[in-house]
Amino acid sequence: MAVDDAWYSGDRKRLAAVYRDHGRRQDGRRRLWARANPTPGRPDNRMHIPLAGDLASTSADLLFSEPPVLTVEDRATQDRLGELVEAGGVANSLLEAAEIGAALGGVFLRATWDSSLAARPLLTTVHADSAVPDFRWGVLTGVTFWRELSGSDTATVWRHLERHEPGFIRHGLYQGTPDRLGVRVPLAEHPDVAALVDSLDPDGDGDGIATGIDELTAAYVPNIRPHRKYRGAPFGRSDYAAPLHDLMDALDSVWTSWLRDIRLARARLIVPDAYLRDHGPGRGASWDEDREVWQALAIPPTESGGAGITLSQFAIRVAEHQSSADAIVQQAVRSAGYSAQSFGIGDQVAATATEVKARERRSMITRDKKARYWQAPLAHMLHVMLLLDRRLFTPSLVVERPRVVFGDSVSEDPQATAQTLALLVQAQAISVETRVRILHPDWDETAVREETDRILAETGQAVPDPMQAGALL
Repeated sequence: MAVDDAWYSGDRKRLAAVYRDHGRRQDGRRRLWARANPTPGRPDNRMHIPLAGDLASTSADLLFSEPPVLTVEDRATQDRLGELVEAGGVANSLLEAAEIGAALGGVFLRATWDSSLAARPLLTTVHADSAVPDFRWGVLTGVTFWRELSGSDTATVWRHLERHEPGFIRHGLYQGTPDRLGVRVPLAEHPDVAALVDSLDPDGDGDGIATGIDELTAAYVPNIRPHRKYRGAPFGRSDYAAPLHDLMDALDSVWTSWLRDIRLARARLIVPDAYLRDHGPGRGASWDEDREVWQALAIPPTESGGAGITLSQFAIRVAEHQSSADAIVQQAVRSAGYSAQSFGIGDQVAATATEVKARERRSMITRDKKARYWQAPLAHMLHVMLLLDRRLFTPSLVVERPRVVFGDSVSEDPQATAQTLALLVQAQAISVETRVRILHPDWDETAVREETDRILAETGQAVPDPMQAGALL
């Protein structure tokens, strides 16, 4: 995860730190980012291309650019669920979680609450490298989240551990060093967690908060399985686990070389010493390229061109660098499971949604696979939020397990949809209800039926049901 995180962050210092002890690739070539510091006195001209960030961002966009449809049967529960999702910014949290999961191989969702902030449960995201999970038969049974608190330095590190178990959330404060957890101390000794003391359950063992529900208040969402390096492990694998690290390093090398060509190809004039204007003892000399009139200079007749001025300008290997960079990017994108068109590579002419899906079929397949890993954990966490909401804020709430339906990642052009429906109506091959369903695929049965009835009434097509009493009178 440390290597994946370094590439995802795009931070030169993190990349240098990760590869400090692994300076060469498997083929023996020296890595671009293996050098911790550039040559003293010279600028660092290495170029980094954020391909890792683009991969993670594209993965999240494919999954949650359009929020999933969340539904339950009870109308009051549906309204409350919509309120929780909208007020809590759940759609944005899912985008964040999907991007982090694509980079680190997985992400944790956590349900909690803070009555001083809002009278509702909160859905938060925890990165996989800040959690120690417990799995049994591939099922998450408990997890410990940890974070470093303010006031930590190179000598002393304060850590807050938050343990989630069915029915309980336990808290612990530890004082240690950068590489050791250290000793446990009372929560009241650090201001960042001192407020938790008043929330602890006095009937328990003194370090936990009873949730009042039997469900685990956390869930793990793997990016995609199986993990190729650790077969059989319950963890997901990163989008960079092809592995793409050498390809991304090679891409940075190509761009660094390309910019070096540009830097070396800047036009330079080589002039004799006599052309330089002396600024006096200890002040050096300079060449004024804008000067129009020069006094007679004693220039040796053997100087080239008779004037002694030489233009130096090297060629830039644009085509070679461009083709090399494109080939590396396409291979990396393909190995990660995406189509080149998803990254703006290739023909980008206007196309219908069907044509876009055909071009990006590989990306759509990867998206559908990831969506299946998201459905169960997301439904579980929404169910947990409703359970916590009933216990803490809305006692009359009827709790159901929500259904999660992912939207279409490629929206159909409304004009194309309207033309298709018009042709079907002209051919008398489609009913009003089917038209409403095609135009509003996210509507439930009640909404479709009500809209259908309104259209029939407005167009005068509504007729009484002959089977109802009084219809034949």
